[in-house]
Amino acid sequence: MEQFIKDLKLALHKGFIDKQISNYGRFSPKLLINNQKGNEYVLASIIEELENCRSFLFSVAFITESGLATLKSHLLDLNRRGITGRILTSTFLNFNQPKIFKELLKITNVEVRLANVEGFHSKGYIFERENYYSLIVGSSNLTAQALKVNHEWNVKLTSHENGELVQHFKDQFEKIWVDSIPLNENWIMGYEEKYKSIDFKTAEKVIDFPVGYNQNFLEDAMRIKPNKMQQAALKQIAGVRAKGFDKGLVISSTGTGKTYLSAFDVRRFAPKKMLFIVHREQILNQAKSDFKRILGGLEKDFGILSGSSKQTDARYLFATIQSISKRENLESFNPDEFDYILIDEVHKAGASSYLKVIDYFTPKFLMGMTATPERTDDFNIYELFDYNIAYEIRLQEALEEDMLCPFHYFGVSDFEYEGELIDDTTILSKLVTEERVKHILDKINYYGYSGTQVKGLMFCSRKEEAVKLSHALNEKGLRTIALTGDNSQEERMWQVSRLENGALDYILTVDIFNEGIDIPSVNQVVMLRQTQSSIIFIQQLGRGLRKHKSKDFVTIIDFIGNYKNNYLIPIALSGDKSQNKDNIRRHTSETSYIKGVSTVNFEEVARKQIFKSINSSNLTAVKVLREAYIELKNRLGRVPGLIDFIRNHSIDPIVIVDKYKNYYQFLMKMNEEVPNINFYEEKVLTMLSIELLNGKRKHELILLKLLIEKGKVDEKEFINFLVEEGCSTDEKTIESMLRIFDLSFFTQSDKKKYGQQPIILFGEDNKYSFNKSIIKSLQSNKYFLHLINDILSSGFENSTKYDCSQALTLYEKYSRKDACKLLNWDSDESSTMYGYKPKHDTCPIFVTYHKDDEVESSVDYGDEFINPETLKWYTRSNRTLQSEEVQKIIHAEERNIDIHIFIKKDDDEGSNFYYLGKATPDKETIEQDTMLDKKGKKIPVVHMNMIMEKPVENRLYKYIVQDIIK
Repeated sequence: MEQFIKDLKLALHKGFIDKQISNYGRFSPKLLINNQKGNEYVLASIIEELENCRSFLFSVAFITESGLATLKSHLLDLNRRGITGRILTSTFLNFNQPKIFKELLKITNVEVRLANVEGFHSKGYIFERENYYSLIVGSSNLTAQALKVNHEWNVKLTSHENGELVQHFKDQFEKIWVDSIPLNENWIMGYEEKYKSIDFKTAEKVIDFPVGYNQNFLEDAMRIKPNKMQQAALKQIAGVRAKGFDKGLVISSTGTGKTYLSAFDVRRFAPKKMLFIVHREQILNQAKSDFKRILGGLEKDFGILSGSSKQTDARYLFATIQSISKRENLESFNPDEFDYILIDEVHKAGASSYLKVIDYFTPKFLMGMTATPERTDDFNIYELFDYNIAYEIRLQEALEEDMLCPFHYFGVSDFEYEGELIDDTTILSKLVTEERVKHILDKINYYGYSGTQVKGLMFCSRKEEAVKLSHALNEKGLRTIALTGDNSQEERMWQVSRLENGALDYILTVDIFNEGIDIPSVNQVVMLRQTQSSIIFIQQLGRGLRKHKSKDFVTIIDFIGNYKNNYLIPIALSGDKSQNKDNIRRHTSETSYIKGVSTVNFEEVARKQIFKSINSSNLTAVKVLREAYIELKNRLGRVPGLIDFIRNHSIDPIVIVDKYKNYYQFLMKMNEEVPNINFYEEKVLTMLSIELLNGKRKHELILLKLLIEKGKVDEKEFINFLVEEGCSTDEKTIESMLRIFDLSFFTQSDKKKYGQQPIILFGEDNKYSFNKSIIKSLQSNKYFLHLINDILSSGFENSTKYDCSQALTLYEKYSRKDACKLLNWDSDESSTMYGYKPKHDTCPIFVTYHKDDEVESSVDYGDEFINPETLKWYTRSNRTLQSEEVQKIIHAEERNIDIHIFIKKDDDEGSNFYYLGKATPDKETIEQDTMLDKKGKKIPVVHMNMIMEKPVENRLYKYIVQDIIK
């Protein structure tokens, strides 16, 4: 308690008197804003406080369904832990709709009351902690816009429980609470009767297509303007044609308006005759209607070619691939009959029917459109369009541009059968038990939907499950139907129209609605199957992402069981294809990468199932890497370099190098025919790949680049370049860099792996130069030079994450070997560093926060964070207060030894640790203790609190200390 009061005083001094004092960030007053570029949101601070509180009070005038949805999974986790809260809200201005009060009643650990005062307009959040309170007060109501998008100002304050300010807030809350009206169903019924809605949607929202448009007149059609995305796309498509290309591929996320985009481009191109090809008949009429809306003109200009219609004389012809590919239909047209041909869902174009049509016609321009160009077969869609990607916008960008309906994704725990979560081997009888049906109903009811009536899709794992589950849900009072591949197109479309018209609540299916069906009013998507691929996951998610006047957002409820492929969920949502396990863990735990008002939420049990899946998966299996490589090669139309993986957000090149030592070896494994390099050249490539590709110190990269350009480099010239780049130029760092290039830093095994001889020499003339072998290779082997330049480009790209003026960059990841190098040690002593080593006026400390269950008790130390400023740390076993190394650490400040803290969450993360900054021991907490060795004998150990120079950033702190799988 004394330490808390001391820290709080310092934090308040920093916040209100002197900003220059040491950073006490956890308790310092803080301005909370929404900054999408920096992934900073008011919502993140509220969630952080909720997850660590004992109870909470919200006083918010306005609440929206979307705002409440951002907190639902977190409130459910609090309910499991027995934590309750109270919300005080209002009916001010009739902003709060009756349905939001029904949603609030579902949250059983929160008591809600209606303020009985005129003009109630407060916005405050109070969280009770142990001995203190956190307050967030400002401009943000409990709406998704206010918590994630709007320009808001909120102040976060910390107060001791006896502080006057927090008591004043609490007194005001209690004063209004006592006189307020408890929320119940009778009150809601009365409110519904007298409620008059007010449209609070902002005037800034762009209406793409005006109401009352007359499609028969061209002048009306020309008034319709493309939205921001479409304008950018049209410009790029025109650029493709301006370069003389006659083909273009548009990659656009589901729901972003590909059909309208193509119609705008046709309007600009003005073809004498156009052909639009789709893969399903039910899409034809919608496409035809959209084009008429944009192009205008006479009814006879628009025709359909399908099994039931042959209007082939129309200027704008809309055809199914099944009809146009029939020989008698195809040959009824001249090959050059259509100036402009469009193919929808063009990722299907590898089929013989599509290729037959494409090979037959010779249009002036061929456009393909798809949301998912990546294929699981061997066909290369990019090659079909001569690698001309006319435009590309994926899920994250589309959300940021407000082109899609916002979504709230909830990863929820699946039903437990006889104490076990459902997994891949679950038999059908277990999938439709009474208990599981109740579990499903509980979740879909709790997480809800936007709008007045649910219009949902449920994706099941098997046909039999869909049919039986539909029957079971109907017995519970829902109106559902199961649709599978066995149902006709007519039956499917009739049931879809029933869903849209409100005659059905849910359609249950297996995979027939993954794509090619447009149901804009869908407001809830339920996933009752394991994730087999990221592509299918996004396709199914996308069924709800079209905007519609009946909904403000779509709810995605994903039942996460004990599935081996669960790790694909955060990959799909984040778009991160690096195959880096730690990245995937971070994207599961910390989901601020989702833009706009959309959110991603995992219930605690579901989150742990994903962590389990990540731990057990092999993300760098040859099959996985080969698929990613082929996908990138297909996209580029050539053998990619390492830099291409970075620029196209594919595999992390470091993952490749860790497995194959260098990219040349990887290409050989991929069976590429590449020019030869000799034995020594490959060893040099290995050294540069392993040591420089990561970009953790820019000095080596700069010198290497200068030497390739100039042959020889004067030391002063090199120093000047470092200064220009903002890099440190102290003597120890320059000497350390040279030890890397002359290999004296490395162990004998590494020296052998890297070719034994120095790569770069430093002569008596104070000039740097390559050794003679490398000079000769660079002159005679262009491919060797190409591979080195590729490493350089990739290294410089990676180096942007690191501060070149500092040895170590806060919150980036480093190995023990990196620490030896970057702290300017004479040699690599990582193999004998173990948990820590004081040397060269530094002491790096490495902590694995979650030890493996099989770790011997003698090394299973109790290292743990007490809070973001304080790490309780243990020395190695068999150490006493008198041990020399312990004395060095205890008296680090007096002896000018810098202690650096490195932490990783789990051994499965590999050899890299997050750098958390410098720390000093709290001498009042230093204590000698005992622990048991593997024979049960007591042995000494010393522990102490390390006080961090800067409190650990909240998102990383939360990731490290939470979600441990026991």
